[in-house]
Amino acid sequence: MASSMAATASLSPPVLSAERPTARGGLFFPPSPASSRSLRLQSARRSGISPATRKPRSLPRAAKVVVAVKADPLKVMIAGAPASGKGTQCELIKSKYGLVHISAGDLLRAEIAAGSENGKRAKEFMEKGQLVPDEIVVNMVKERLLQPDAQEKGWLLDGYPRSYSQAMALETLGIRPDIFILLDVPDELLVERVVGRRLDPVTGRIYHLKYSPPENEEIASRLTQRFDDTEEKVKLRLQTHYQNVESLLSIYEDVIVEVKGDALVDDVFAEIDKQLTSSLDKKTEMVASA
Repeated sequence: MASSMAATASLSPPVLSAERPTARGGLFFPPSPASSRSLRLQSARRSGISPATRKPRSLPRAAKVVVAVKADPLKVMIAGAPASGKGTQCELIKSKYGLVHISAGDLLRAEIAAGSENGKRAKEFMEKGQLVPDEIVVNMVKERLLQPDAQEKGWLLDGYPRSYSQAMALETLGIRPDIFILLDVPDELLVERVVGRRLDPVTGRIYHLKYSPPENEEIASRLTQRFDDTEEKVKLRLQTHYQNVESLLSIYEDVIVEVKGDALVDDVFAEIDKQLTSSLDKKTEMVASA
């Protein structure tokens, strides 16, 4: 009786269900054909053919594979004259895009404080009052850009390179930005911004006599001015800045984007944001069409 019930059950057709293809490791395969295999076994039993000797049915070919490839993260360089607002814009860029912010000056000081090999070599020159050779700074920048966080998130290189030789050294190492943002601010406004800056030696806060004055007379009385925040000094620094930018044009002319930096902070960032979004879209399109 039990064997008769089992035979009857085995002849009952299974319930078929539509299954969507299953993604496995980036390839799209059809689901395992368990139900159709069950039907083939029942058909074989009814026709007296052993499933083991039945000619196997050819499996369908795998469907065309479509793999979504993510573009590499952004690689950005930014330059601007003293008091161009570059520091503020770097913070806004870093906050929105999650890029690793790298300043050559900060990097140099950190390497010296850590006592690294590059830091020790740089300190020797600085103690003699000499400029740190490009080779040392380029090595510091290269090692920082190759660290996992910069590779994964992308990077924002702030105020570097500053000369043709530095840029060529980076080019030799295969380090090139997707976009080079150049903040453009009129000289008279830059001079006004610099000359009016004051430092609170107690809190370390930076004030400006016109745009961000101190809260009270007590703070105002202790403010100091940097020795190079004079009109004469800032004009010399501007001259050096323009010479540096001129030397970089031949290398980065195809990726340099000038942004007017004399507008409100939010308006300046809106233009930078538009340029970065466009650059990121281009990278994505290139990957998709490859």
